[in-house]
Amino acid sequence: MKNVCRLSVNINKVALIRNSRGGHQPDIIQVAMDCERFGAQGITVHPRPDQRHIRFDDVSPLKEVVNTEFNIEGYPDPHFIQMVCDVLPHQVTLVPDDPHQLTSDHGWDTIKHASFLRECISEFKSKGIRVSLFLDADPSKVAGAAETGADRVELYTGPYAKAFPSEPLHAIAPYIETAQRVETYGMGLNAGHDLNLNNLAYFFRSIPTLQEVSIGHALICDSLYLGLENTIKRYLNKLAYAYETSPE
Repeated sequence: MKNVCRLSVNINKVALIRNSRGGHQPDIIQVAMDCERFGAQGITVHPRPDQRHIRFDDVSPLKEVVNTEFNIEGYPDPHFIQMVCDVLPHQVTLVPDDPHQLTSDHGWDTIKHASFLRECISEFKSKGIRVSLFLDADPSKVAGAAETGADRVELYTGPYAKAFPSEPLHAIAPYIETAQRVETYGMGLNAGHDLNLNNLAYFFRSIPTLQEVSIGHALICDSLYLGLENTIKRYLNKLAYAYETSPE
């Protein structure tokens, strides 16, 4: 039985535009609802300490309107942990970001931070929240992720996206190996960062166990030219094509 991969739209960049002028335009609540109406199967946000895009007070109102899956990303400091436990999203994705980091650019060292991650993940799971850990394409970190109690791994796909145009086979190789290791530990598999209309289908076709992709920057950039509805449908079509052409 083939696995269907879900598209979760990260709306951080929409909030960044809103914050650049103040006020409520674009209306991120309406955008989230429209993304779902256009076919998105999830909404992702990543509130950062400086609140430069999604703000902490955006999160609860978004939970009220998201009818598919609500995924909150972030570094699990006490403020973030409390916010997530109050809001109760379907999934929390833990990233090892520095508070002043521009964007997520590496995964957890699941060996070095094992005790810290176990404690955080235990608290989230006690609230019934599915937990995903942001990981590099490194099979040696998968056992540690499993030992923390994480339900899923989200593979950081920045290096894949960078190498894909010139060396797709080389780009995908460590991800295939890591995904296979994730499967042996019985964890689910997500992916995100710099996935786009050019590289998405190849990634999913190569890794058919992929359950969810979180895409924001490229999708919002595409929507400036193609429109939001058309863009979401194009991403969904890429996933559908990969599903149809992937091996059984």
